[in-house]
Order: sequence, then C-alpha cells, then structure tokens
Amino acid sequence: MLKMKPVCEKCDGALAQTQTAYICSYECTFCEACTEAMNAICPNCAGELIRRPRREKKPAEVVAGQVKRKLGALLGR
Repeated sequence: MLKMKPVCEKCDGALAQTQTAYICSYECTFCEACTEAMNAICPNCAGELIRRPRREKKPAEVVAGQVKRKLGALLGR
C-alpha cells in the first residue's frame, strides 16, 4: 500500500490524503508549490515527481470490501 505521508518533505506543510501532492518512485512526498519550484524533480533521487493518487476511503474500508468480494467469490455469490 502506498504511504500517504502527511507533510511536504521540503516545506513541512501539511498534506491531507485528499489534497494534491506529488511523489517519486521512492514515495518522497512534496506539495504542489514545492514541486513546481523544483521543476517536478525529486531532490533526493533526481526522479520524476508525479501526482499522488488521492485516497477517498480509509484503508480499513477498502480491506473490508476486498474481503467481502473474495468471500463472495469463494461461496459462489
């Protein structure tokens, strides 16, 4: 599961799970303003910063839905 870091690694600004943020392949996380200032290049690994997906549901809600679907498939429902 993707780590949804709650703060920008450059400015320490808060990042809500539903807020636009940017990550590299190592999950370094930055706010939109810092990403623009760095030309979408991660200062840690020099990798590309791309938009982080937003998370609308809590992890427990997603897991519950996955378990329900798998059990339904096993029981033929």
